[in-house]
Amino acid sequence: DKFIALSDCAAVMVNASTAESQENADKFIALSDCAAVMVNASTRFTDGEEMGFGAEIGISNQKLHARGPMGLEQMTTTTWIVRGDGQIRK
Repeated sequence: DKFIALSDCAAVMVNASTAESQENADKFIALSDCAAVMVNASTRFTDGEEMGFGAEIGISNQKLHARGPMGLEQMTTTTWIVRGDGQIRK
């Protein structure tokens, strides 16, 4: 099975891979610690508009966005998982 991983770990924003097996794709997803994980899809889909958030006015690389006292919801982060079949953004 071919497996290629591309990572921008300095910003911890997006990890991407191409994988032929579901097992390798699932392992890559489980080991990724970032805002978005792309499997067999272009990293160009990591965009506020493409993900349904509207136009981007800024990008944060921080994991926690709350200040002051925090509850469980404020201490929880989201990882967006995008699975594709080689789609690219035109």
